[in-house]
Order: sequence, then structure tokens, then C-alpha cells
Amino acid sequence: MPTGLNFAGVGIGHIEGDIFFDPLLLVENAEFDMEVLGLVYVRSFGLFGKSARVDLNLPYLAGRWEGTVDSELVDFRRRGLGDARLRLSVLLYGGPAVTKAEFAKSKKSNTVVGAAISVSMPTGEYSSDRLINLGSNRWVVRPQLGVTHTRGKWVGELTGSVFLYGDNDEFWKQTVLETDPLLALQAHLIYTFRPGLWAAGGIAYGWGGEAIVNNISKNNISGNLLTALSFGYPLSRTQGIKLTLLTGRTQKSTGVDINSLIFSYSLMF
Repeated sequence: MPTGLNFAGVGIGHIEGDIFFDPLLLVENAEFDMEVLGLVYVRSFGLFGKSARVDLNLPYLAGRWEGTVDSELVDFRRRGLGDARLRLSVLLYGGPAVTKAEFAKSKKSNTVVGAAISVSMPTGEYSSDRLINLGSNRWVVRPQLGVTHTRGKWVGELTGSVFLYGDNDEFWKQTVLETDPLLALQAHLIYTFRPGLWAAGGIAYGWGGEAIVNNISKNNISGNLLTALSFGYPLSRTQGIKLTLLTGRTQKSTGVDINSLIFSYSLMF
């Protein structure tokens, strides 16, 4: 995108799913549903002559969980802030920094390579007395590298990333949680009907992220498969809406299965 643009957005979503705990915790039939409100700000600029942008996400969550713990039914609700996320991304190839006027006249590259780094901050509601929290009480750094190729109205994307987790020194019952890096690979295919009107499908897989509690490995390496369908519609030259259906399925004995529907609105200024 050209430099000097600002985007503000708001998204609302509904997420529901099943949670599969370590059998040693004696938690069974665990499920949840959650409402999400997210605020987003994006700013584009030039960085060493390359097109760059910074994104800030602030989530607010309200959810309900239920299940049986040692054969006793447990049902509770939580609401509050989730962990905020800040991301810096820059195009390394095929994306020179240009103004809005220059962007309209410039020849676009069919292939673009970019890199990004995002940081999740421990701003969410958290208590070490709870096994389930809205925040994670730790920093998470995620480097990313991706390539996009355009052919006519079709765009293909491939992105690889790694989640690097900080330690949670106040995990459940005052233990220390460490987590090994989690690797993720995702691919998207996008079709543009006209500027602002598009549809996309995506698939992603994440693996790794084994937990270590008080220096004892939990042998719970993650294997998560996610699929998504999205549809974007322009309301005007500066406004647009997007609808996304996202599903996730754990490929291991522990993890989370989710179904989510997200609606968002964005304004360019």
C-alpha cells in the first residue's frame, strides 16, 4: 500500500469450541463460547525505502466455560481485556515506499516478499489461581516471512512463522510455565472481483509448543489445523466490511477445537 495511510477498524466475533485437557487434570467435557470485540489501528510508512506498516490490536473478551472436574460440574464466566498485539511488517522485495499519487502510476510487481515481527503483550486479565484466563501473563514474539504472487485476479500467499514464548512465572498454583517454540505455515488464495470486492480461502498448520512446568516436560506437542473463508465488500472508497469463518481442529489428544464467525468494519483516512 502507499505510504501515509491510516486505517481504523472494529471487529466483533463469536467463538465456540471444545477443550481437551491433559487427562491428569481430570477435566472432561470442557467447552466454551466467547464474544470478542477488537479495535485495530494500521499506519503505512516508508522504512529504508521499503513499504512498511504497523498494526495495533486491542481485544476485549467475554466468555463462558463449562465442564466436569473430577466428576463435578463447573460453570463460570469471565470478561475483560485480552492480550494486545503490536506488529511491524516491511516488504523486502517488490514493494518500494511510494506516495498515494505515485502508487496509482507505478507498475506493480507480480511477486512480493515481506517480513514481519509481532509482539503479544501481557495486558489481559490474569490470575494464577485460575487455569483458564483471558490473558497469558507472558510476552510472545512472532517473526514471519511471506511471499505473495499475483496472476490476473488471483493472488496466492504463503507465510511461515515461529512463536517464541516468554516464561509465565505465575502459572496455575504458582508454578512456572515454559513453552518451546511453535512453528506455523499458512497459505491463502484470493480472488478479486473488483477493487475492494474479494473472496479468500486459507489453510494453516501449527506444530510444536511443548509445555514445561517447573522443569518437567508435559509431552503435549501441539498439532493444529486451521481453515478459513473470508469475504470483503467495499462500502465506499474509504470504507469496507469483511466476514470471516474460521475453524480449528487439534490433531493431538490435547488442544482445542474451535468454530468462529467474525465481522469487521474498517475506515481509511
